[in-house]
Amino acid sequence: MKKTILFIINPISGTSSKDRIPEKIGQYVDKEKFDYEIKATEYAGHAKEMAEDAAKRGVDIVVAVGGDGTVNEVGSGLVHTQTAMGIIPYGSGNGLARHLLIPINIRKSVEIINRCEIHELDYGVINDHPFFCTCGMGFDAFVSMKFAEAGKRGPIAYIQKVLEEGAKYKPKTYEITEDSDTLHYKAFLISCANASQYGNNAYIAPQATMSDGLMDVIIMEPFDVIEAPQIAIDMFSKTLNKNSKIKTFKTKQLHIRREQSGVIHYDGEPVMTGTDINVRIEEKGIRIVVNPDGDKSLRQPNAIQSAAADLFNEINDIRSEISKQTQRGLALTKLIQKKIEKRLPNI
Repeated sequence: MKKTILFIINPISGTSSKDRIPEKIGQYVDKEKFDYEIKATEYAGHAKEMAEDAAKRGVDIVVAVGGDGTVNEVGSGLVHTQTAMGIIPYGSGNGLARHLLIPINIRKSVEIINRCEIHELDYGVINDHPFFCTCGMGFDAFVSMKFAEAGKRGPIAYIQKVLEEGAKYKPKTYEITEDSDTLHYKAFLISCANASQYGNNAYIAPQATMSDGLMDVIIMEPFDVIEAPQIAIDMFSKTLNKNSKIKTFKTKQLHIRREQSGVIHYDGEPVMTGTDINVRIEEKGIRIVVNPDGDKSLRQPNAIQSAAADLFNEINDIRSEISKQTQRGLALTKLIQKKIEKRLPNI
């Protein structure tokens, strides 16, 4: 008996046209194994509604065609059901797809769906908002809000926001309670990671896994503008956990209290909330179609990571030069932005 698939396309995710996606899905999906239908979202929250309805109807797989926002909506509609989530990555960052080693290519990602290997994996919840990749507060949540307000998509727009806002952002003080231990931190950001990266191969939690029943908590302490490029290098080279400005630990749940209300994010989606923040992991709460060759892919050379490492090594050289100048902070920011704008489209 054939399995059933619903493909949910977000027509506004990412930066590329989605007009030909239905045609390509029809070309590559295994019609001997699957009956399928394709629907497009029409408003925010529509993907979650369609996923919930599909689960009630007993659809076997719902595929999110879009970025991490689309994946979050579809996943939120499928948690604790027997319907599995598939991913065709077509967004700006594609953090969860990259963590799961799902190719950023329609044909190859559909071929993975055709192979239909499904694992039960963890997901997280921050103040009742499910997340599948990362959530957090502080600078990354602040930038997520600014990014959403700007209306532009893509890695260049995101990096521009980071550079514009980074020098102005003031670290906050947080009270973190894990089990019976309470500690106080002044932090640039606090991120809770179910998966390893934000997207675009920027690894905030290189050791994170979606199958251990735990989240990785990353506390980034305040740093100056001269230290920023090294943090960026470490993030793209999967060594952020070794940076002296980073504190990490694993836990199933924690409570965070901050001095005032503000923005948090879940999978890059910003939302305003109060001073008290609860984060927890739901173990094996969602079924996901995974790459059966994931372990093999991890051993393959990654051209994007290699190019990114080369780029940020150049930035590190710039940092050394600029540190000798009086106007080093401003000059560094401008040079980094120019370098990224020039090189990033090529990686």
